[in-house]
Amino acid sequence: MNPFSSVAPLAAIATTAQGVAQLERLRHAGVALDLWLPIHLPIEVATAQRYQGSLATHLAAVWSQYRGWVFALACGAVVRLIAPLLTDKYTDPAVWVLSEDGQWLISLVGGHAAAGDRLCQVLAAQIGATPILTGASHCQHYFAVDCWGQAFGWQRGSGDWHGVAARQARQEVLRVFQTCGSDLWRTGVSPQQPIEWLSAPPTDEGVWITEKAVCPTAGVVWHPRVLWLGIGCERGTPESVIAAAIEHTLSEAGLALGAIAGIASIDRKADEVGLCALAQRQNWPTRWFRAEQLEQVAVPTPSAIVAAEMGTPSVAEAAALLASQGGALIVPKHIYRQPSQRGAVTVAVAQSQREYIPRRGAIALIGTGPGALEQLTTAARAALLAAEVWIGYELYLQLLAPLRQPGQMVLPYPITQERDRAQHAIELAAWGLRVAVVSSGDCGIYGMAGLVLELMADANIADIAVEVLPGVSAVNAAAARLGAPLMHDFCTISLSDRLTPWPVIEQRLEAAAKADFVTALYNPRSRDRQEQLIIAQQIFQRYRSPNTPVAIVRGAYRADEQITLTTLGTFQPEQVDMFSLVLIGNASTRRYHDWLITPRGYLENSQLAQQPKAEAIDNTQGNRSQ
Repeated sequence: MNPFSSVAPLAAIATTAQGVAQLERLRHAGVALDLWLPIHLPIEVATAQRYQGSLATHLAAVWSQYRGWVFALACGAVVRLIAPLLTDKYTDPAVWVLSEDGQWLISLVGGHAAAGDRLCQVLAAQIGATPILTGASHCQHYFAVDCWGQAFGWQRGSGDWHGVAARQARQEVLRVFQTCGSDLWRTGVSPQQPIEWLSAPPTDEGVWITEKAVCPTAGVVWHPRVLWLGIGCERGTPESVIAAAIEHTLSEAGLALGAIAGIASIDRKADEVGLCALAQRQNWPTRWFRAEQLEQVAVPTPSAIVAAEMGTPSVAEAAALLASQGGALIVPKHIYRQPSQRGAVTVAVAQSQREYIPRRGAIALIGTGPGALEQLTTAARAALLAAEVWIGYELYLQLLAPLRQPGQMVLPYPITQERDRAQHAIELAAWGLRVAVVSSGDCGIYGMAGLVLELMADANIADIAVEVLPGVSAVNAAAARLGAPLMHDFCTISLSDRLTPWPVIEQRLEAAAKADFVTALYNPRSRDRQEQLIIAQQIFQRYRSPNTPVAIVRGAYRADEQITLTTLGTFQPEQVDMFSLVLIGNASTRRYHDWLITPRGYLENSQLAQQPKAEAIDNTQGNRSQ
């Protein structure tokens, strides 16, 4: 999961060896950046680039080449260096300042528009620094209005953005009117934020989220990219004529250029110079369809002439509808010509149900540990901060709530809907969002990692980046609270027969008990499963002493943690629930005060090693004589 794609390419500058060392930590953490160093700095760094002369001169020369900058310099020096290069908050790159001791990372410029504040927290988490954010949205913990559509690729439209942002900082009510695009972003808004959701167009001070061309003087407009343009044109039609046709069509329909998702046409137009040049200049995706695909689409104005020439009765309307993937045709085809120019253009517009996101998404499969935030790994924390959507069992998401940042969307699921949440995560990532799928403990141990990967494999999905981030599993957490019960061979067995037949589980219990494994029982007992744990106890009693230590660990490292130490003979299954882990010792496991210890054999081996050599020889001789 690469959260830094929005600020790529990313550059970094240091002028001292200590600063270089801190920037190298970022590179070792996987952050792709171009490292610039002064030519006189006596240090060798692989792939570093060198500049001559003053840093101010060099920075002015390369400033426009990068969308993000990390400076390992003093804040005052950075402010003086970049001040002449800044333009406005919506076009400036993200700028961070990293202290030379690596303790502090400051979000200096581009906190909202360039996602500098959010990425500052991700960068800091990766190297264990403390992020410093000073914006009102961070201090007051609200989802800033000029960040609402970033995850979805919305285009910022007209309006008084500074004024609306100021009203939001003063905690005044924002009135929001949305006519298109997904409303998933609303799950990133805190219930405490003063927002009024409107069902009718707002006054001039409202926030519009729309495909319409509106120009409020005191409000603002976001444009989700929902409009797919179906284009047909005569061969050799100039780019300027195609652009004018699109502008004319949208203007007549009252639609915004910023709401355009992309263009579509018949595959025979895939080499049309003017059409391709326009798409490239506007950064619009293109979708080309075969005549056989287009002729299957019902359209309001089919043409026999087009059918005779192109093999389908519709190009523009049919292509727009196919590209919109189930959307509605909102502008039937219009034919446009310019008297002074050659060529003709046919334009139709379809509106998709959800917006086009101009990037591929990714999935982070995250093990969050036993529940306490301090048990999260550094990598897991960084991945959670980098994700745009969290998906998981609602209790686990609640435990992570203190880490959640304004704007991060959350989709909680009940405990029995694992397949639904995995499928939803894949769909969202395919759409273009960065998704964190949360499992307690380790995501690869009775967690979501296997299910997500299985579904992707079955659907032959290989173009979504997936990262598996391990966590402290319940067996590790429980063992740590008990001392050292897992010092020798052990196994884990889930008693849940919802996905595994009970006879198979019984076989595994029998084998573990017989083989004298220390055994951790996951999912030991629930409201609907009362007998399985009783049977497990009976199986182990056939092979182990009734004095074998047994521990029940409930909610390890959480506020409601409970630990019960007992034995196999006195163990009471009714004390156990689904939030517990039952650990059964082996033949050598012993209890010392509140610890369980399973010897590894170090003491026995050391005692043998300390015996006199003569005695060892005599023993060997005696064994041989027997």
